[in-house]
Amino acid sequence: MTEAIKPESWRFCVAPMLDWTDRWCRHFHRLLTRRARLYTEMIAAPALLYGDRRRLLGYEQGVNPCALQLGGSDPKLLAKCARWGEEAGYDEINLNCGCPSEKVQSGSFGAVLMLRPALVADCVRAMQDAVSVPVTVKHRIGVDRSVSYEFVRDFVGTLYEAGVRVFIVHARAAWLQGLSPKENRDVPPLDRGLAARLKEDFPQAVIVVNGGLRTLEECRSELQRFDGVMVGREAYNNPWLLSRVDEVLWDSRPSGISRTDVIREMADYIAGVQEEEPLAARTAANHLMGIAQGLAGARAWRRELTSPESWRRLRAREIILSAWRHVADPGVRS
Repeated sequence: MTEAIKPESWRFCVAPMLDWTDRWCRHFHRLLTRRARLYTEMIAAPALLYGDRRRLLGYEQGVNPCALQLGGSDPKLLAKCARWGEEAGYDEINLNCGCPSEKVQSGSFGAVLMLRPALVADCVRAMQDAVSVPVTVKHRIGVDRSVSYEFVRDFVGTLYEAGVRVFIVHARAAWLQGLSPKENRDVPPLDRGLAARLKEDFPQAVIVVNGGLRTLEECRSELQRFDGVMVGREAYNNPWLLSRVDEVLWDSRPSGISRTDVIREMADYIAGVQEEEPLAARTAANHLMGIAQGLAGARAWRRELTSPESWRRLRAREIILSAWRHVADPGVRS
């Protein structure tokens, strides 16, 4: 039986982003915010069946609330993967119905599934039968250049009847032909107003809006008409934004943590990563680049952090702390 849905749990989410929101990134983001809901990268269901499941799931204690996003269209396989995700400790299983890449289309999942709502309903019912955590769907407002509110309303309605209660709406259409996945994040027009109509027609559903959000002030404004907001690239490229999420959107007390505190903790953490997976440490460290955005010395920090010469000569902890010396952190405590 699915757990009761608490809308506040989706008040602020960090979007699933391929090659970005891996387990090292999630560890980093959790140091900055205790309340934000984090998501894995999209993981294809067949990869979990045939690949290194333990590594792909990559769950670590202490990063909750955290959701596993799956890609696929086989109800039985998705149910099995959802069960593995719940066993690994994830708080939510999310089905991707928004990715527009050709590779994903050829596998019959992602945004192309919006054209097959009955199949998606079968998938989510199978997943719900397999787990007790919420099964949610992330989708677009349309497919290709034809955007119709009736289309997305009927898609959501079909899944609502199947038991889905949380919908993460990327407020752009997915153009399946002629645009790259990167272009699909910017070129199709953004229409959060259309997405907001879903809340009017499905008042009992949790509607989370995604697309184009840059500031916490903008997020707070959108929370007047949505249950939650999801931020992607800005949360990754400017991660210090996350340090104010709990205070601004949940009225929590300021954490008092400084960037330097976070860097020191991540230096120790990545040193541990390097012990277990030597080749992974550099990838884990790349997630830190944006934390100096807007500060004096940010360019020197990024240059040294990513220097091939540094990674040939030094250990991860030394590289990170040495690079950070370039940055004038206004929040550092003496």
